[in-house]
Amino acid sequence: MPQFNFDLPEFYQRYVNAVEQDDLIPALITSGNETLELIRSVQETSGAYAYAEDKWTIKEVIAHMIDAERVFAYRALWFARNDKTDLPGFNENDWAVESNANSRRLYKIAEEYANVRAATVDLFSSFSENMLKRVGTANGLQMSAELLGFIIVGHETHHRKVLLERYLSN
Repeated sequence: MPQFNFDLPEFYQRYVNAVEQDDLIPALITSGNETLELIRSVQETSGAYAYAEDKWTIKEVIAHMIDAERVFAYRALWFARNDKTDLPGFNENDWAVESNANSRRLYKIAEEYANVRAATVDLFSSFSENMLKRVGTANGLQMSAELLGFIIVGHETHHRKVLLERYLSN
């Protein structure tokens, strides 16, 4: 894990600590391939499954992963372009309700996931070392473009583990 010139926001530490690779681009590719393989292993009929009342369905979890990746990548782009405007947070629970995931086919959500990850890899590959180190504020927390890339991987790793342990362990 790379060293940062600021304190890691506590909320994101668990995600960053879940990343096993030190090199961001290979981490994005490896984690993306593992998640895509998992998504493609889920039967369409299982996509609407939630392990408990008031929990997201499998489709909603994946849609959340896609939404969060887009938000984190946007923040990274914002910081990499040296824009100093503070960015807002987002309410993941409100977004999940509005995701329309349960009315979509799982294979289409998988395609969207693959496209978003490919765009994320392209985005982070375009950043120079200097751009990756640029820091900004999002949701009141200071972070760098590079840290956001590792948050993407760690957040995905967290939700992949949740899918395996709580949704697909039967």
